[in-house]
Amino acid sequence: MTNPLQGFAVDRAQIKTIGRDLQRPECILAEHDGTLWSADARGGVMRIAPDGTQRFIGQRADARFKSAAAATSSELEHKYTTGTLPNGLAFAANGDILISNFGTDCLEVMTRDGATRTLVDQIDGQPIGKVNFVLRDSKDRVWITVSTRVNPWTTAASSRVRDGFIAVLEGERLRVVAEGFYFTNEIRLDAREEWLYIVETTGPHITRMRLREGVNGVELTDCEVFGPSHLGGFPDGIAFDSFGNLWCTLVMVDQLIALTPQGDKLLLLDDGDPQASKTLLDHMAAGTVTPDDMMNARGTVAPWMASVTFGGPDLRTVYIGSLMGTTIPYFTSPVAGLPMVHWRQA
Repeated sequence: MTNPLQGFAVDRAQIKTIGRDLQRPECILAEHDGTLWSADARGGVMRIAPDGTQRFIGQRADARFKSAAAATSSELEHKYTTGTLPNGLAFAANGDILISNFGTDCLEVMTRDGATRTLVDQIDGQPIGKVNFVLRDSKDRVWITVSTRVNPWTTAASSRVRDGFIAVLEGERLRVVAEGFYFTNEIRLDAREEWLYIVETTGPHITRMRLREGVNGVELTDCEVFGPSHLGGFPDGIAFDSFGNLWCTLVMVDQLIALTPQGDKLLLLDDGDPQASKTLLDHMAAGTVTPDDMMNARGTVAPWMASVTFGGPDLRTVYIGSLMGTTIPYFTSPVAGLPMVHWRQA
């Protein structure tokens, strides 16, 4: 069967946008009815209806879930009005929103009207670190990625520190299942949930590991690089289509690529500045990258492309999340996306 992405390139003239005045729409969730939920740097999510109308839902503390670390309602409110930075999003089984919070360094759950509580903020008695992404599977296990425990985290992002890890929450128990990654970012499961695909942003490559049921729960084994060992940019967000291609955003160099089931790289959209991208890659390789190098490397469609999400009634609408954009670009794919667990269970 011919791969539907062979010969395909995104037609820039066909790219449309939805949403306005967004702040750091890093991660996007799509529902059957066309509703989008986008992470927002103001401390919450933006709900965008199919007709384009939007409503910001700010995180607010749910005082019913006080903890020893935040014993009063005022302290809880302070937590969700200062320092919160929702990053990765996933739907819980009941429709609430799981949030990997890059600002508060914890995994949270938020109702659709904003009531928020912390699910986990420690592992093995230690602070988790920079929680980046969250994924729920068909067995209701919740997976999280932690990019680094280095403080400040920007040091790890600019110098290829290899302390990222993956943890899984089964019931109320959170445990590390794999570690030693270069700035762990998004993760996805294949259609059969046999392999977990792991973005190592400063690798810069994709790794995959096989799932296996062990005596203490799910385990990850057989770690291997999938596709090129250097992707030509810094992978951030990934998503599978129904053919088995793994779509991937390369942040800052601002390219959208796909890895075929055989691991071959296809370039779907190049929105980067060639010279700025080359400078960034050269300096990263030499260990001399600066904030200016990173700030200068960006495109115009979705500045600092960060994620890719399939939606629409036929799952052929592709939405691109970004770290610097104020709107969400989208276009039509020649192949449907792989349904996420919330899509299959709806």
